[in-house]
Amino acid sequence: MDTPFPLRSAPPRIPTSSSRLAWLDNLRIALTVLVVVHHAAQPYGPADWWYVEGQPRTGTLATLSAVDGAFFMSLFFFVSAVLVPGSYDRRGARRFLTGRLLRLGLPLVVGALTIVPGLMYAYYVHYRGYPPISFPRYFTDVYLGLGDKPADWSGPSWPDLQFGHLWFIQNLLAYSVLYMLCRQVARLARTRGGRSLPVPGHRGLLVLTAAIAAATFLVRLRYPLDTWVPVLDFLQVEPARLPQYAAFFVLGVLAHRHHWLERFDARTGWMWLAGGLAGVALLFGLGADADCFGLGGFDGPSALWAAYESALCVALCVALCVGLLTLFREVLTGSTRLSAELAADSYAVYIIHLPLMVTLQYYLAGRGLPAVGAWAAVCALALPTAFLAAAGLRRLPGLRRVL
Repeated sequence: MDTPFPLRSAPPRIPTSSSRLAWLDNLRIALTVLVVVHHAAQPYGPADWWYVEGQPRTGTLATLSAVDGAFFMSLFFFVSAVLVPGSYDRRGARRFLTGRLLRLGLPLVVGALTIVPGLMYAYYVHYRGYPPISFPRYFTDVYLGLGDKPADWSGPSWPDLQFGHLWFIQNLLAYSVLYMLCRQVARLARTRGGRSLPVPGHRGLLVLTAAIAAATFLVRLRYPLDTWVPVLDFLQVEPARLPQYAAFFVLGVLAHRHHWLERFDARTGWMWLAGGLAGVALLFGLGADADCFGLGGFDGPSALWAAYESALCVALCVALCVGLLTLFREVLTGSTRLSAELAADSYAVYIIHLPLMVTLQYYLAGRGLPAVGAWAAVCALALPTAFLAAAGLRRLPGLRRVL
């Protein structure tokens, strides 16, 4: 990840490549932990659909979910995109695509045929109210849709086949393929990269925020948050966040090409981090939950609210992303054997953490724990278990290349 904008009074500190990789690894660890923490809160805070129902809820965890959702997957796309151009340059188009299919496509297919149907079967058995059936029958008849659709099917879609939390891997694969195609078109057209783009300062970041907010507002008039649509009957997309995700992937590619991360003015980043943290404090003070980011509609009040919440959500996203990149680049640069291991395990943790977590959430259901207590217990148990399991899986023959 790279960031160009010369300091006005003193030259910017440009980290070495090793320190750059160390702080990026540390950021990846933090984002992976945040994914686990976010999913641990789902049954106990927001009103979103989840695999476990009927649990005690609290507004604090609903706000936590809203804050997390505003920025952390956008930052994931950014971090992932920073590494894409270098991989393409080293491997070329064919090996790049083969590597992406192995690293992203294979876990996506395996997860969609093992992890996700297991989670959906548990939900089917516990909450849908249909007569009990065996997992093999559910998998063929309901998950794959080879059986007859029940007349009283409760949805949300038929069949039950979906990608669950693996949507990020699926979307990242799609973006990587689009990047490869763009590079091929540029090669055939014999176009070059052009002049170096300056690092965004305050003005550039404000323009970026306004542009993404406007696109988000227009999309959310029709597609509120947590509305998922199938693109080409395969790609699982949440349109309400698509402008953010796509923009941050493009920004990650540009950051690599123009060395933005190494050259970014730290003073600018600290100011945006302070603004982002102030926004987080305001949301917690107001008790805002995920619902406040999900309204849409074509009538006047709904359109005004959609404009307001789009601007707020995107501003918070940009501020926290810029601020956290600065924080990790400037402060959290250390590397140890433990941090290197955790960074290497983070991708596998993302893939496998959900069944571990949902199992814990089912186990704790009905045991009288308050919402925050159950959430804390799930976090405390799921995080080390997921990282230990990921470390073990990565050492199995043939899996290191994938995980």
